[in-house]
Amino acid sequence: MAYNFKEVEKKWQNKWENEGTFNAKNDYTLKKWYGLIEFPYPSGQGLHVGHPRSYTALDIIARKKRLEGYNVLYPIGFDAFGLPAENYAIKNNIHPSIVTEQNINHFREQLKSIGFSFDWSREINTTDPNYYKWTQWIFIQLFKHGLAYKTTMPINYCTSCKVGLANEEVVNGVCERCGGEVIQKEKSQWMLKITDYAERLINDLDDIDFLEKIKLQQKNWIGRSEGAEVKFKIDGTDENLLIYTTRPDTIFGASYMVVAPEHDIINKLKDKITNLDEVENYKLETAKKSDFERTELSKEKTGVEIKGIKAINPLTNEAIPIWISDYVLITYGTGAIMAVPAHDTRDYEFASKFNLPIKQVIKAKDKISEKKWDKVTRRSLSVRRTEFSYL
Repeated sequence: MAYNFKEVEKKWQNKWENEGTFNAKNDYTLKKWYGLIEFPYPSGQGLHVGHPRSYTALDIIARKKRLEGYNVLYPIGFDAFGLPAENYAIKNNIHPSIVTEQNINHFREQLKSIGFSFDWSREINTTDPNYYKWTQWIFIQLFKHGLAYKTTMPINYCTSCKVGLANEEVVNGVCERCGGEVIQKEKSQWMLKITDYAERLINDLDDIDFLEKIKLQQKNWIGRSEGAEVKFKIDGTDENLLIYTTRPDTIFGASYMVVAPEHDIINKLKDKITNLDEVENYKLETAKKSDFERTELSKEKTGVEIKGIKAINPLTNEAIPIWISDYVLITYGTGAIMAVPAHDTRDYEFASKFNLPIKQVIKAKDKISEKKWDKVTRRSLSVRRTEFSYL
């Protein structure tokens, strides 16, 4: 007998919905289990394979937990705000609210036809005023406590979609959605000061039942490190280059400086820079790259010396050159680094290419290899200083 999926599956899906089979219960005597997926963004194309792939995995666990007697909350909602929806609405001359509602209805129909065990009685929509009034309330609280602030930062900007893109949405310098050229564009935007909670975020990972590799990913994403800020005076001016380093004991080996192409020191001292056109051209080329492309370890290093200005090493009083290079990001640290090529792989590759001085100032007592040493120097100050001595 042939399986009539349209008849059989629709019958049970209707029964589940009418009886609220998968709805969480208001019964506090039961064991509780909460499963949360990343809510889909309702684009006009409907579901893609990534949606059911991840939803199915958690759906299996949710069903298992119900059979084990848990009161399961497995909610669903739609992350429905976004400029792509507005662009789609403009292109098709339809109001964004109408397009969004149509897309959500289509997504809902698709999700129900698959048979996921979501609690549809608790469906949310981020464009619903009853929902986003609370996100606005949360933002106001963050602002009141100094945790929300406005600043100008570069973003990946699609010149066709006219929107900002995540690094993952930029493929080979173009927008993965439309193929338009992506450039780095500075925009005034709101930021949340999560760095104030870096210590707690990392320490509290010890209390979470995650795989160790996932905890490590979280720690790397938080990016907490211990170090020092050091000022390098720019010779003949009142300006300083502020750098952050986890190894201030290697300052003796700093043989040049590197600033991000977006660093404001270029505009401040443009009258002193004798090759400003060359520097500006390099900035334009860098603007076409995403942060992922710029920090790719295997890529060939590029850069331009900023002629006409030099930095003063605060410990040796030596005047050292300042370079501009795309491997330094304005969003990481201070947007400027002291380069210690004897003890950092990227600095070494850069110095080797442009024939810059390489000064080794630290050696390992146990005579570990230079390759192993480089891995050590990339860690935070938790490395024991007593293991090393100055040359």
